[in-house]
Amino acid sequence: MQPIIDRFFNYVKIDTQSDPENEAVFPSTEKQWDLANLLVKELKDMGMEDVSIDEHAYIMATLPSNVDYEVPTIGFIAHMDTSPDFSGTDVKPQIHKNYDGKAIVLNEKENIILDPDYFEDLLLYKGQTLITTDGTTLLGADDKAGVTEIMAAMEYLLEHPEIKHGKIRVGFTPDEEVGKGAQKFDVEKFAADWAYTMDGSQVGELEYENFNAAGAKVIITGKIVHPGYAKNKMINSMTIAADFIKALPEKEVPEHTEGYEGFFHLHTMKGDVEKTELYYIIRDHDMEKFENRKALIQKIAADMNRELGENFIEIEVKDQYYNMREKVEPVMHIVDIAEQAMKDLGIKPLIHAIRGGTDGSQLSYKGLPCPNIFAGGHNFHGRYEFVSAEAIQKATDVIVRIVELTAEKQS
Repeated sequence: MQPIIDRFFNYVKIDTQSDPENEAVFPSTEKQWDLANLLVKELKDMGMEDVSIDEHAYIMATLPSNVDYEVPTIGFIAHMDTSPDFSGTDVKPQIHKNYDGKAIVLNEKENIILDPDYFEDLLLYKGQTLITTDGTTLLGADDKAGVTEIMAAMEYLLEHPEIKHGKIRVGFTPDEEVGKGAQKFDVEKFAADWAYTMDGSQVGELEYENFNAAGAKVIITGKIVHPGYAKNKMINSMTIAADFIKALPEKEVPEHTEGYEGFFHLHTMKGDVEKTELYYIIRDHDMEKFENRKALIQKIAADMNRELGENFIEIEVKDQYYNMREKVEPVMHIVDIAEQAMKDLGIKPLIHAIRGGTDGSQLSYKGLPCPNIFAGGHNFHGRYEFVSAEAIQKATDVIVRIVELTAEKQS
């Protein structure tokens, strides 16, 4: 298992955070090229064919079929970037062998502790080799665990030609964390019948439903004057912002919702008296409810502007991706194959809706049906992120078994 740990460590130590503010450049950060160029070299060195990288850092490669009959071409996809929500600079992954089920001190100096009393999913991996952060950065298992799994699976298949498989395509994308991961993905060039993103969490996860998603930027303009002479003159944009936040449904936020329940998530705010900006993500699995949420945030702004007597509030709402269920259900055999692969490996499939999204949702709407498979990590986008080495290995094994099953079904 050490080679897979070493590969994962090599990837997470490369800073690849994307930048939601940089809309003019793709990928949004130059540093994503560092991992992209490394992956291209590794793919070529291991013997993959048709290795390519385009001007936007999209990587594609082929493992040719080794059977003499027709087998559908399948793909495996992961994203290279990490979340802009928390530092991904100078990641120092830590190994905890034979995890004993107790609290883990990530950083003694800062008193940062990963405790199963709070993060109960830790106990799923008792006895395994855990990989954590040192408490000062995120880990980057989202989605460098997925990248590791695809690379390790391809290397294994190249080393074991006795495993029968059809043509396999792999793809690595930038900027997934800022909602653009599949925007410039060339589905026609990828030329797969279907694919799987390796971007889930807990071992066994298999998902073909996800949120409908939009981003909303709320711009509030005030008027600043000297506070000693402000009566009937000053308009404090931060006060208006506070009223706007309170006008949204109090319990329809991530910390109070689960399952199929949607939400409004205020993830960034910045401002002063003269100008305040609020950044929301809007999510719902149900399309009608999703549209109602977008309408509500617009209505609140319009109502407040009428009360204020001037258009102090402006809103920009942009759709990001949609629920891929509509595109996957007509080809449910691709989910069935992944489910059978897990069962064959003694892994209990956990089929449920993603409370988030992946490249797979956009790719499905571009004509490439693309369910999502676990990558093994937990507590993404923060200092408490962790993954077990065994989980990475299991996901790698699932990839190998999927390609075997796909070939067997055609023989």
